[in-house]
Amino acid sequence: MQIIAYGAAPASANPEKTLQIANDADINALVASGALEGVERVELHFPKFTDGRAYTQAVLLRRRHRFAGDIRATGDVLIDQLVHMQRSGFSSAVLAEGVDASAAQSQFERFGAFYQGDALEQRPLFARQETV
Repeated sequence: MQIIAYGAAPASANPEKTLQIANDADINALVASGALEGVERVELHFPKFTDGRAYTQAVLLRRRHRFAGDIRATGDVLIDQLVHMQRSGFSSAVLAEGVDASAAQSQFERFGAFYQGDALEQRPLFARQETV
């Protein structure tokens, strides 16, 4: 997962290929309307760290609609959320103001594997392991 410090997010080279989606938007309706055609990055917003609707949107985009582009978390993004964001399908995150980006990477080093499947790898750990 790409971690971006607050204020360091580069402007998109192709803003017309970036879609910002409100956390109360219906992903299924957006896909049905063709809003994702030609989109390379979707930005999902967390207005507060306690509002988790963007997690569901990311899972729907990755699993149900097979979106292969960048899904970026924006808004009130804290270090504690990053691992779950990655498992939900996010590929990049812009940290909230005041959050130390250098400490963010350590979250991924703390957890080596997960038993359950996730948005990117749906098989549980036992199904991924080779038999001896």
